[in-house]
Amino acid sequence: MRNRLWLLGFLLPLLVAAAPRRKVIIDQDAFGPGGPNLQPILMVLQSPDVEVLGITVESGDGWQKENVAHTLRMLQLIGRPEIPVVPGATFPLVNSAEATKRWEARHGKLFYKGAWTEVWSKEVLVRRPAPHGPEVVPPLVEGEPTLKPAHETAAAFLVRQVRAFPGEVSILAMGPMTNLALALRLDDRFAAGAKELVFMGGSFNPHPSGDGFGLEYAHTPRLEFNFRWDPEAASLVLRAPWRRILQVPVDPSTRTRFTPEMMKQVSAAETPIARYVARWVESFPLWDEIAAAVWLEPSLVTRREKLAVRVDTDGDGAGYGNTLSWPAGQGPGLGERDVEVVFAVDVPRLERLVVERLTSPGPTGTK
Repeated sequence: MRNRLWLLGFLLPLLVAAAPRRKVIIDQDAFGPGGPNLQPILMVLQSPDVEVLGITVESGDGWQKENVAHTLRMLQLIGRPEIPVVPGATFPLVNSAEATKRWEARHGKLFYKGAWTEVWSKEVLVRRPAPHGPEVVPPLVEGEPTLKPAHETAAAFLVRQVRAFPGEVSILAMGPMTNLALALRLDDRFAAGAKELVFMGGSFNPHPSGDGFGLEYAHTPRLEFNFRWDPEAASLVLRAPWRRILQVPVDPSTRTRFTPEMMKQVSAAETPIARYVARWVESFPLWDEIAAAVWLEPSLVTRREKLAVRVDTDGDGAGYGNTLSWPAGQGPGLGERDVEVVFAVDVPRLERLVVERLTSPGPTGTK
């Protein structure tokens, strides 16, 4: 028996090391430095059982060119220059800054407009340059990147990688879905060829917290930024024939925050990634971190439901960009898919996973 146990202890690490890594493409409106857009990317990069095929970047929280620069600089600072960063969509499929202003004149001001935001709320402290156009990349506070983006569009990259590894590639989408919609237009087999789509977006019935970001859901519980930036893209993606769709809406995030204790734990670690995060961390809800975490560790989910989900694309209506839902299988039959929706997660375990991934040496053992 003792010899068998010894043999098992010897072989198990070898078997784990030899197991194929999970392939993923991260699609993100990767505004930075640090913060809730880039931290979840780092969580995935730090996971030894994951192979990140690339990071595709669109506009949303910031403009695409600026987001690409932040991502490249982050990869340079943490010593991961081999990860392709692929520029994607600058503008939504249909929505625009001008259309949003017309909508606001009819239906009231939006709390947050990402790259279109003209004045930041005093309730929400954000590290942002002055508003600027999509072709402007202001000087980066973390320094300018010397790495270069890939010479390919995000849509072409997504299609090419899914074709290369049919049924193996997870798409982890944490920003607006413009890049995914363009990939679907490029190849109508793209969705069916992927392993799954896991995304952060939409809102159902979140319980607002007392801060500025939570208050926006008190009167508009179905409105969420990723869907609102490009409702037509989200609608197209949700109707596509994915093998599996897992949605992480706003709902589980209102009980979360990157807390001072988490910041303290990250700051105590002496790795390039921990130093990067500690320098640029911001105390926001863990919106995208939850999406990354439940893809990495599905057992974090404590409540999920299957619902038929669509997006309101009536550009003149008050609900433009809202999340529409029905019981599974009971939608109006307009192409809506049944989607697994995450409504609650184990918050203490989530916080531990975030800190662990952001402080561990990582799959390369870099220190």
